[in-house]
Amino acid sequence: MAQTVVGLFERREAAERAVERLMGKGIGRDQVDLSGGHIEQTTKDVGNDRGSDRDNGSGGVQGFFNSLFGVDSDDAKRYSTVASSKRCSIVTVHARSHDQAEDAADILDDCGALDVSENAREVGGSARANVSASTQGPDRDVTGRRETTIPRVEEHLEVGKRTEERGAVRVRSRIVEKPVEEHVRLREEHVHVERQAVNRPVSDAERANLRSHDIELTERAEVPVVSKEARVVEEVRVSKEATERDQTIRDTVRHTEVDVDRTNEARRDTQSGNSTNERL
Repeated sequence: MAQTVVGLFERREAAERAVERLMGKGIGRDQVDLSGGHIEQTTKDVGNDRGSDRDNGSGGVQGFFNSLFGVDSDDAKRYSTVASSKRCSIVTVHARSHDQAEDAADILDDCGALDVSENAREVGGSARANVSASTQGPDRDVTGRRETTIPRVEEHLEVGKRTEERGAVRVRSRIVEKPVEEHVRLREEHVHVERQAVNRPVSDAERANLRSHDIELTERAEVPVVSKEARVVEEVRVSKEATERDQTIRDTVRHTEVDVDRTNEARRDTQSGNSTNERL
């Protein structure tokens, strides 16, 4: 929606600096007018329709502001009074969107645009006026009417994911000793020597072997031999498996509803058309 933003400057240099900054912000040259306190000239090309309308029989400064705010409105009187008494340079920006109007208003403020409310009281104005280059609030003075923007806000549910620990499994191996016993049968050998008294004649065989003899007998015994053998008797495998599941998230979101109630049927609301009650 097109909007017109106006700034009043006591010094011509400040107004020209504002025009340069507006152009640097991307606002087209054909959208900006720079006029003297009597609307005697514009910085645009000769023959521009908007500049010509201001200069021909429209009542000078008063006629110019009448075209912006409405004929003989309080705002038109305040602006024309300040502009004429201080012989201000007037920068007019024909913005093509609300955001562009906001940018233009900020630039005019930074460059030293006058506070019309305070200056109007100094020169005899009575009511409070909003300077079009003000940075307070979304209100803007536009051609033929005052417009206020009410934002409609809607919340949207966004569901993300994060990983959290749900538990752990720890597997440890350790050495445990326990007593065991086994039974084994052992064999032992023993040599016994016995003497027996006899009285008999020597036989021929005994006589033939009548010589020295050495007889050696070895005793043997079995003893237990212990050895250990390690064998794998079980394998414990540890693995991890990932699964997926669907979960429904339920919550509430908020949004702004704007109710428009018309108190005067003769007045046409710029947002709701001919409707007497509308919810946005």
